[in-house]
Amino acid sequence: MSPSGGAAPLFETRGLGRTYDDGTVALKNVDIAVGQGSFVAILGPSGCGKSTLLRILAGLDRPTTGELRWTGHPPNAGDTGFVFQEPTLLPWASVRDNIYLPLRIAGQTRRDAADAVADVIRLVGLDGFAGSRPGQLSGGMRMRVSVARALVTRPRVLLMDEPFAALDEFTRFRLNDDLLAIWAASGCTAVFVTHSVFEAVYLAERIVVLSPRPGRVTADIPVDLPFPRPPGLRTDAVYGAACRAVSDRLSEAET
Repeated sequence: MSPSGGAAPLFETRGLGRTYDDGTVALKNVDIAVGQGSFVAILGPSGCGKSTLLRILAGLDRPTTGELRWTGHPPNAGDTGFVFQEPTLLPWASVRDNIYLPLRIAGQTRRDAADAVADVIRLVGLDGFAGSRPGQLSGGMRMRVSVARALVTRPRVLLMDEPFAALDEFTRFRLNDDLLAIWAASGCTAVFVTHSVFEAVYLAERIVVLSPRPGRVTADIPVDLPFPRPPGLRTDAVYGAACRAVSDRLSEAET
């Protein structure tokens, strides 16, 4: 399938599948192409292989069939940022040091990394909390730290595995808006896994729908809504119609 907007694909999967050692087929014949700088949501029911697909894109897992192709050289560790479902922060470390961690692993000194860390702290709206520890932060703020840690290497690709699923609706809506601003400012390619139709439609330029396990692509839907998202969009009839259309496609995938 072609990436949205006619952009050359940054990466594409062809006939990609993943079968585990116990015989479980998580993914089957997945064909997706994602354009440089785009925001794509992967939508599907729980257990359909969304997280498995994301882990393959991140290089944390390998397909058993098919292939993943990147334009140019495959990304190295610094080219890919991954935001997990839980923030997975070091509880004894400050916000600053949690964000610094990927750069420290890459061999950068604290002094050399200081500007990059300060930049992403501002970008995710954590000014004034650099010295705080995770236990002093709200759930939404801890997730901001996780996003900042993924962005501090200035990745080409930002992969997110249902990062806001455990948050209350108010915090989730606010972080959705902030994430879109961060994506626009960073210029990275974003792939966002979710099982929420409303979140997928609000965030993405394009939604790839996966069937129940084994996950396979059943729909590839462009989202024709303006960026940046205007105030009040979530109560707009156009947004509601887009959500209904995607819900219908998701329902078809489950039958």
